[in-house]
Amino acid sequence: MRRALAYLRRLFQAGDGRPMATALLIGLVVVAQFPERTPFKVARLELFDQYQSVFPRARDSAPVVIVDIDEASLKEIGQWPWPRDRTAELIRVIGRMNPAAIGVDIYMPEPDQTSPAKMAARLEKGQEALRRALMALPDHDRVLADVIRETPTVLGAAGFDNETLTTSRALRATPVRVNGGSDADALSHVRRYPFVLASLPELQAAARGQGLLSVDLQGAVVRRIPLVLGVGDALLPSLAIEMLRIATGSPAAEVDMGPLGVNHVRVADLAVNTQSDAEVWLHFGKADPARYVSAAAVLAGKVPADTIQNKLVLIGLSGFGLVDNRLTPLREQVPGVEIQAQLLESLFDNDLLLRPRWMGWLETALLVAGGAFLIWAVPALRPRLAIFLAIILYGVLFGAGFATFKFAGLLLDAAGAFASLNIVLGSLLGSAFIEADRQRRVAEAELHREREAAAQTAGELAAARRIQLGTLPDPAKAFPGETRFTVAALLEPARDVGGDLYDFFMLDAQRLFFVVGDVSGKGVPASLFMAVTKALAKSVALRGAAGASAIVTATNEEIARENPEMLFVTMAAGVLDVDTGALELCIAGHDAPRILRASSPLELADGEGGPPLCMLDGFDYQALGLQLQPGDTVCLVTDGVTEAMNGELSPYGAQRLDRVLASAAARSGAAGTITAVREDVRRFVAGAEPSDDLTLLAIQWHGAR
Repeated sequence: MRRALAYLRRLFQAGDGRPMATALLIGLVVVAQFPERTPFKVARLELFDQYQSVFPRARDSAPVVIVDIDEASLKEIGQWPWPRDRTAELIRVIGRMNPAAIGVDIYMPEPDQTSPAKMAARLEKGQEALRRALMALPDHDRVLADVIRETPTVLGAAGFDNETLTTSRALRATPVRVNGGSDADALSHVRRYPFVLASLPELQAAARGQGLLSVDLQGAVVRRIPLVLGVGDALLPSLAIEMLRIATGSPAAEVDMGPLGVNHVRVADLAVNTQSDAEVWLHFGKADPARYVSAAAVLAGKVPADTIQNKLVLIGLSGFGLVDNRLTPLREQVPGVEIQAQLLESLFDNDLLLRPRWMGWLETALLVAGGAFLIWAVPALRPRLAIFLAIILYGVLFGAGFATFKFAGLLLDAAGAFASLNIVLGSLLGSAFIEADRQRRVAEAELHREREAAAQTAGELAAARRIQLGTLPDPAKAFPGETRFTVAALLEPARDVGGDLYDFFMLDAQRLFFVVGDVSGKGVPASLFMAVTKALAKSVALRGAAGASAIVTATNEEIARENPEMLFVTMAAGVLDVDTGALELCIAGHDAPRILRASSPLELADGEGGPPLCMLDGFDYQALGLQLQPGDTVCLVTDGVTEAMNGELSPYGAQRLDRVLASAAARSGAAGTITAVREDVRRFVAGAEPSDDLTLLAIQWHGAR
């Protein structure tokens, strides 16, 4: 019990729809305990009808014959009601064929208005002779009573909840005996009427027995029929039970009482299992014309005696306008006498349906098990799989219903369980959809925030890129009117901002300082360190440091002081005497500059150099001295060129760079050198993502002018 309570507590603490589904399941289980008030009652009855439609009752025997006052009988004999002496003649002819019992499914509560005495009373004065002749004739009701007395006839009667001019408070019939209880016990469980519509007392006194024909409809359909009913304080049989009693010669029908109501109705050696209110669920078969014979044919002697001999004979009406047709679960409109005939056949063949009291507990257990399965499966499994398993569960449920009907004659309410489980499933799916929608909205809000943040970051990075690139000198504007040299440069960050740098400026009227650097790392940190390095290098150079080696050495000391991220910078710096072409180069862990001679092969200016800046404090960098000739070009690159990758992750390489620089295209000046290299790198990578920042700087010396 504690484990069950702990499980329920965990369910109600879950956020996946299980608490609501569990509460719904508990409520539906409570509702299921009141089957006659459940909102699924109509669905249950429709399912029971489907059971019968798929498996209608087959006639194993034919104990019943219906003598039908049909259209042919009315046409030949006259309109209904017939004079009672004609009805008496019909019963007399049937009685001569030795039936087991005759059931009259006709009420005759008023005297026959065609009796001779009634006719005589309506004659005018002057017709005394005719009046005396009529008065000498026998009364029709008496004739009928005499015939009824001579035959095993059972008259039908109907229970009424309200009093009318033709009803009474009692019925002259053989009471039903009660076993295992009192009459009061039985009357408290069966359908009970305060009034009854019956035939004339004279006819009642003559009949071997009387039985009730009353049936309560369920949605205009006849499904259940009582075998025992109450009229006032009397416990009386139905017409079918009374006919079986007369046919078997039993002294009385009996009921067996149990603690919850009626268990059985007995006639002779026949014991019928019933519901607690003495009703049975009738298993209907298709209406069979073979059980009908026309009353006119019987009166004319056209019906063989063996058709009726030892049979249970019902006399009923089917003529147009004479009968209130009833609807069966097979959706057939049949006269009331057909219902009685099917009941007698079902009793005779022991083919009735039943809903035992324990069936409700079984249905509750199925509902609880199915609901618990759905509560576990739907949140735990993928929606399609959970729905597929639910469909299988429903199939098993309805299959069990049809199987128990077919093989045991039991009515399992699969429809109520199906409807209840659908509510649970709908609750779980609805909760899942609500939760999915909530998560979607949360995700959309988060995505919106991320997009806003990304847009803000992108805007900031774009601004940083503009600022970074804006700090670089523009070769086209840096030296207006200068004819001694030409400068071209290009910097493309791998990201929005990068860690490469270049710079060039005049130290004085004769000396040009230029530098290319590459900060370790990429992105914002590298770009910030790049800006610091560039600014410090320029500051050191403009403070009057003598030569490239002194500038690089002093710059290393400056930036090494404030370097919390432990970044380093490779650098190639030079000082060009623009009047003489004397070139001083200092390399700090960087690729050696290339010298494109105007009249000789490509030359790699690979001097002694030193480590990258910020690697060794106090390092004394040395410079390499070269002499340029007019038309020579100095080209400096970062490793974003030589290490550029294509789609196959192959590097561009220094050899390919040298081949491009040695080509004629690269010898068309500083700008041509930059363009030739950049275009070749672009062809090589063929759209692949850049792996590093790319920087190019070219300076061509034209000579003194």
